[in-house]
Amino acid sequence: MVMVAMMGSAALAEWARPTIKVSDSFKGFKLEAVFPRAFGDWVVDESMPVILPPPDQQAMLDKIYNQTLARTYVNSRGLRIMLSVAYGGDQSDGLTVHVPDVCYVSQGFKLEASRDATLQAAPGIVIPVRHLMMTMGARMEPVTYWVLMGDQATTSNTQRRLISIRFGLKRQIPEGMLIRVSSINPDMDKAIPVHTDFINQLMAAMPPEQRERVIGKVSI
Repeated sequence: MVMVAMMGSAALAEWARPTIKVSDSFKGFKLEAVFPRAFGDWVVDESMPVILPPPDQQAMLDKIYNQTLARTYVNSRGLRIMLSVAYGGDQSDGLTVHVPDVCYVSQGFKLEASRDATLQAAPGIVIPVRHLMMTMGARMEPVTYWVLMGDQATTSNTQRRLISIRFGLKRQIPEGMLIRVSSINPDMDKAIPVHTDFINQLMAAMPPEQRERVIGKVSI
C-alpha cells in the first residue's frame, strides 16, 4: 500500500508540474520590434558602440535569456540613456532573472544607493521600479529598472516567487523580462527625472498590446 501511495504521489506531482509556457502563445515576439529606435524626443545614438559583456558573463546570459537588447538613446538636449532589455520565456522558478543589484556588483561595481519607487507607466497601470546608484572608480551610473514576471511588474524576489506559484497553479510557466535604463551622471537625483521622462515617452510610443508585454496588466 505504501508503495502504491508513493507511486500515486509521484504521478500526481508529475501531472501538476507546470508544462505550459506562456511564451508559446507569443510566437514571433522580438525585442527589436517591440522597442522603437525613435520615439518622442529620443532616438538611437548610432555613434555609440554597443558594449558587450565579457564572454563568461555573456555565456551565462545566453543560458538565462532567449533575447537581449542593448541600445544608447540621445535626446535633443544631448542627454544619453542606455537601455538594456533581457527576455526569458521560462521563469519556472520565479528567480531566474539576473537583477542589476547583483549583476553590477558581480562586474566590480559598488552599490551606493537603492530606492524603491513607483511609476505611472500607462493609464491605469502603476508599476514598482528600483533606482540604484552604481559606481566603479570614476564611473557613476544611476540605474532604474523593473522586472516583468508573467503579467505583473515587480522588483521583489518574493513577489516574483508568488507570481510563479500563481501561474504554476494553472500549470503555466511565466515569461520574464528585465528592463533597465541607466545613464552616466554623478547626481542620482538629477538622473532619475531623465530616466522617468525616457520611460514615459517610450511607453507612450508603444501600441497597447506591446506595452502590456513590457509593463504587464496588473497595477500595484
